[in-house]
Amino acid sequence: MYASDLRLRIFCFCEEKMARNKEALILLIDVGPSMHNVLPEIQKVCSLLIQKKLVFNKYDEVGVVVFGTKDTNNDLMKEVGGYEHVTVLQPIKVVDGDLVDVTQQLPQGTVPGDFMDAIVVGMDMLIKKYQDTIKGKKRICLITDAMYPIKDPYEGTKEDQVYTIAEQMAAHGMKIDCIIFRGHQELNKNNPTIKENDMLLSIFSKKTKAKAVHVETSTSLLGALRTRNLAPVTTFRGDLELSPTCKIKIWVYKKTSEEKFPTLKKYSDKAPASDKYATHEIKIDYEYKSVQDSSKVVPPEQRIKGYRYGPQVIPISSAEFEAVKFKPEKGVKLLGFTNASNIMRHYYMKDVNIIIADPGNKKATLAVSALARAMKEKDKVGILRCVWRQGQAYAVIGVLTPNVSDKDNIADSFYFNVLPFAEDVREFQFPSFSNLPKTLLPNEQQQEAADKLVMMMDMAPPGKEEALRPDFTPNPVLERFYHHLELKSKNPDAAVPPLDSTLKRITEPDPEIISQNMLVIDEFRKHFELKENPKLKKSARRLLRDQKSGSYEGQVGQIKDKAVGSTPGVKVEAIGDVTAVQDFEAMISRRDSPEWVSKAIFGMKNKVFEILENSNEGENYSKALECLVALRKGCVIEQEPKQFNNFLRHVYRFCEEKHLKSFCEFLGSKDITFITKTEAEDSDVAEKDARSLFVKAES
Repeated sequence: MYASDLRLRIFCFCEEKMARNKEALILLIDVGPSMHNVLPEIQKVCSLLIQKKLVFNKYDEVGVVVFGTKDTNNDLMKEVGGYEHVTVLQPIKVVDGDLVDVTQQLPQGTVPGDFMDAIVVGMDMLIKKYQDTIKGKKRICLITDAMYPIKDPYEGTKEDQVYTIAEQMAAHGMKIDCIIFRGHQELNKNNPTIKENDMLLSIFSKKTKAKAVHVETSTSLLGALRTRNLAPVTTFRGDLELSPTCKIKIWVYKKTSEEKFPTLKKYSDKAPASDKYATHEIKIDYEYKSVQDSSKVVPPEQRIKGYRYGPQVIPISSAEFEAVKFKPEKGVKLLGFTNASNIMRHYYMKDVNIIIADPGNKKATLAVSALARAMKEKDKVGILRCVWRQGQAYAVIGVLTPNVSDKDNIADSFYFNVLPFAEDVREFQFPSFSNLPKTLLPNEQQQEAADKLVMMMDMAPPGKEEALRPDFTPNPVLERFYHHLELKSKNPDAAVPPLDSTLKRITEPDPEIISQNMLVIDEFRKHFELKENPKLKKSARRLLRDQKSGSYEGQVGQIKDKAVGSTPGVKVEAIGDVTAVQDFEAMISRRDSPEWVSKAIFGMKNKVFEILENSNEGENYSKALECLVALRKGCVIEQEPKQFNNFLRHVYRFCEEKHLKSFCEFLGSKDITFITKTEAEDSDVAEKDARSLFVKAES
């Protein structure tokens, strides 16, 4: 066999395999008079669907059917009659750029459309094209407002007709997605036509693998139209081990996963134009050269992995690495149960998994259902240890949450979320607002104005649909990327397009909500005066940066005092003489830079030394005490116990050298102690040693 023949066979096999995974989709779009105002949005969504298929599923086949048109053009009308005002704009074909143009130029119909006729036409197209092949990968997507009544069937009721169609869909392995887009129109929900149509469409979701969703905005429409056909793949198949003698057969799937940018590979144009099987991919090869001789290439058999240990690199062979490698056995084991309230929502890590009973195993289905319902009744969750694959280098611990179904055709299941280990948890200590100086606390009017502003921006107000429902809100960055990619395919020099109005509703505040609540915004603005944040001068910043931690000699008085603590609207940048405590509290409370805490502590230390040096027979002891009390409180709030404890020891030594032992006795009488472990976790002083320094001085 020649190499070219072998390559041709491999290429054909890959083509056939990828073709087997293709999806056949019929877009049924209502273009009747009531849909004219939303047609531009539908055109954008449908064209984006085709653009994504060109990137991810280039073998998929799509057909476009519109209903509500004055003319009629479909095979059923020609063969058996009827099915009027249904037009096939594009027969089923492999996705290409022409399909994008078709979806971007939908006609405006002039008569009310019959969505049931359109569904039958779409089914007929799929059956004639594929017969009984690609079962489960034939899909119909219906977009309508379902405001007009459908025609009565020749025999039976409308419900009977829908049940018959649903049975035919199931027999031919078809799915249908019904997207009911009525916008923000004030409709009478008790309208018999609307109620009847909603009931008929809901039958499809009950009897077939389908969904019927109602959307009100163009943003929700963008997310409701499923653009990618992702085949679910099991993460794990095996036993859920409740005990060594009690096991349940389960399958585990990913429930959610992050949608990422498509892989962008490097492309080469060096391949000859005559080679139609060229992949144009660029392969990168690395060479490892000796440090002693840069011209000598080290072959693979002479290489060994090295791992840094301090300044050294420790070589570890692959055999040694495999010998010490952690190799847990594949399995899912229940460690125990706990109250659901013990597992906080913010503990969840990574993606959500769903655990179902082994399909077709009735005993497993009953066991999963019984366990899930018992856990739900007792308000319990399970803790699992999971190793999904044999040879996996790690085990995960997670929480098992019951998911009890309210539908007869959907079995009970579990959700599984990974929990953090101790080293994964980050405990952030934030100071309480109650510890801030009164000048920085909001008054009653300011608090009320802020509360109104927050309530105004509630994305799920009572009685209304949530503004950006997670299920129907797409990633605006990805959507813009695909749109730009489609433009670049037609014009390589195309610039990045401006942000679409539909995506602006995701990334920017809703103009309608802003305009409706201008009074609330104006009231908030009136109660809070915004001023520019003054910047430190370069000389002051350089001085603070160059100062060494723990060195106090010669630093007193280097920073010019600015008694601005009592001046409203001015940011305090140094601790003054008159309002030292107020200045310290204002500085340590600033959050425009993390450096202000250390600057405030350092400045207060200098101020204490300055007061003690200028003290004459204890006349300034009270002022120094006030500064120390404020410093201690600030170090407790900011969890900086070592800063204060080391400083207190330094003050003791300073007083001994300067013959100010009376100040140490004064502090001991005022019960100024070290910050202990009970007050700050990082402290190195136990509760019993809190007064050890001054007990020694008194003895």
